[in-house]
Amino acid sequence: MSTPGDVTVHVPGGGGFKALSPRAALRRYALISFLTWLPPGLTMASMILLMTSRGLDLAAVGMVLSVQAIVVVVLELPTGGLADVLGRRVLLAVSALFSVAGLALLAVATSVWPFVVASVLKGVARALSSGPAQAWYVDTLHAARGREADLKPGLARGEAMGSVSLCVGTLTGGFMPLVLPGGLATPMIAAAVAAAVLFAVVLVAMPEPPHPRPTIGSVMRDVPVTIGAGLRLGLRDRALSRLLVVSFAIGAGLYSIEVLTPGRLASLTGEAESASSVYALVASAGFAASAFGSWSAPWAARLLKGSVPAAVAGTVVGAAALGTLAATTVLTGVSGVAAAGAAYVVMFAAMGVAALLRAEMMHGRVGSSQRATLMSVDSLQLQFGGMVSSLGLGLLASRAGTAPAWWAAAAAVLVSALLYVRLPAAGTPPE
Repeated sequence: MSTPGDVTVHVPGGGGFKALSPRAALRRYALISFLTWLPPGLTMASMILLMTSRGLDLAAVGMVLSVQAIVVVVLELPTGGLADVLGRRVLLAVSALFSVAGLALLAVATSVWPFVVASVLKGVARALSSGPAQAWYVDTLHAARGREADLKPGLARGEAMGSVSLCVGTLTGGFMPLVLPGGLATPMIAAAVAAAVLFAVVLVAMPEPPHPRPTIGSVMRDVPVTIGAGLRLGLRDRALSRLLVVSFAIGAGLYSIEVLTPGRLASLTGEAESASSVYALVASAGFAASAFGSWSAPWAARLLKGSVPAAVAGTVVGAAALGTLAATTVLTGVSGVAAAGAAYVVMFAAMGVAALLRAEMMHGRVGSSQRATLMSVDSLQLQFGGMVSSLGLGLLASRAGTAPAWWAAAAAVLVSALLYVRLPAAGTPPE
């Protein structure tokens, strides 16, 4: 007998599968999104301080952080293919276990190589978690309501919960060392516990349609095929190609914010310690603004009569906020901090709107069998944008100052808005 929260879906070769109702799937997706981003939020304010307090210089810290980025780039597509072959729940559960291991090691590491191993484990976890939860929600909603179901409200809830989690985690992790024993290691332990909770929730809260258990040989064959099909899809579909280039530009813009803002705040406050606390407050405000932007994206699409106009508006406002951030570099003291914080918040709110609507457009152009792979391609583009800008904008900032680097990032984001113009209509992708 079906319960009010179930919908019977007939899966080829699998009989009747009792899928979740849209409301139940939305609640679980929101919870999983919150728990997925809670561990990185808890460690954000203290991780670099922990490494430096245990003897690593800034060069070693940079090397440790770059290892994680390299691991994510290398594994992004293979893990996306695995999610489409093995299932979303398996990949997300394994990701949680890698997070537990990496964060636990981070809490006790005392030299550079244990920190490197922890960074590798965290990079694997990040690559594994890129896309499965969102792909699972979209598949569940399509199973219950068909491919014409409106994705915006559910995607908005999930993105907003992820941003809220980062906001709460950053504030909580920033103050934990002050009020709990264990010092800077305390947020790492708390993050490991949060990742363990995510593992348990994923196992019980993400039912998937039955599918044949693949052998190791079939996985080795099917994953490259799935990756290749996903890449070909992105190249053949002109709209997807454009949306993926937008992702590259956004990655460059976000890098400029994350890397250059702490130094800018340090120059305004006069010392690294106060800059760290101010940055924790500014970053948490930015995450809250991103949550608001994701939540308000459906409203923006209705107001502007379509997802594309709303995405364009969000991208343009985000670029303008980046330009404003560059302009605030002439200010000093409290006025400089306030102006920079305001521009930071506006940028994240606007980009939250654009990101949500861009995700909806991408999901409408791909079938279930390639959905997680496409999300990994999208995440990979973000990473590439960050890596390329780390070379170009980093060099520009070191030679010409922070403002020119932010102006260049603003220009890149603004130009990417043109890619939405006359975006080809979506067809009906195969499942």
